[in-house]
Amino acid sequence: MATGPEEPEEPDEPETGLPASLQTAWGLRERPTKGPRPALTLERIVDAAIHLAATEGVEAVSMGRVAKQLGSSTMSLYRYVTAKDELYILMAEAGVGTPPPATVDPAADWRGAVTEWAYQQRARLQQNSWILRIPITGPPATPNQVAWMERGLVSLADSGLREGEKLSTLMLIGGLVRNETTLTADIMDAMIKTGITPDRMLARYTNTLTLLTDPERHPAVTRLLASGAIGQADAPDAEFAFGLGRILDGLEVLIDGRAAAG
Repeated sequence: MATGPEEPEEPDEPETGLPASLQTAWGLRERPTKGPRPALTLERIVDAAIHLAATEGVEAVSMGRVAKQLGSSTMSLYRYVTAKDELYILMAEAGVGTPPPATVDPAADWRGAVTEWAYQQRARLQQNSWILRIPITGPPATPNQVAWMERGLVSLADSGLREGEKLSTLMLIGGLVRNETTLTADIMDAMIKTGITPDRMLARYTNTLTLLTDPERHPAVTRLLASGAIGQADAPDAEFAFGLGRILDGLEVLIDGRAAAG
């Protein structure tokens, strides 16, 4: 009895639920070793996309633009990356990179260890601020992101926090890092576009508040303006240091309270 053409067999791949390119990132998918060297590689595609994001913004990244950057056809990219969202994940993975070596012993100083982790994470995002424009589609699942999570958990290993609390702490501090870095990047973008220096921007903001507020309707804002705090030249990371310090102070209260209760 005649039958139709046989369907091509799908290659055996680990049942991870990950797309092929992420399996490659984790070393779960073999790369071809025989035959001529391909004109494209996953690394070249990701590097080209990062170059576009760093120079023109994440919104400039498309399969077509990346292909043009590489001198290839758009369809050729789909052999390596199935969609732009997948490319975003790989770009972020390359951008965050591996955590720098730890210099603080968490067993002796968990607070110092997690502080170092937070500042290192912040510095990496400052160096690659385009990462902040990539939508978050899920929890960290790529090798470098998991390495950062591991470092954060290790820094809290001897803190006295419970396992779930350690994860919540990383989420809380990670949120502070991302929010402060995004705000700083937005302000920098605004200054670049307008040509206004930080001092002039602060002066303009102070003048605007002074004109639009009054002691009767806005007594707290009036006190703030009178104090001169808005125009004070604090250290560049003063706001971040203050926020991180208060989070860690709160954790110490929780830990010490449990220790006192036995």
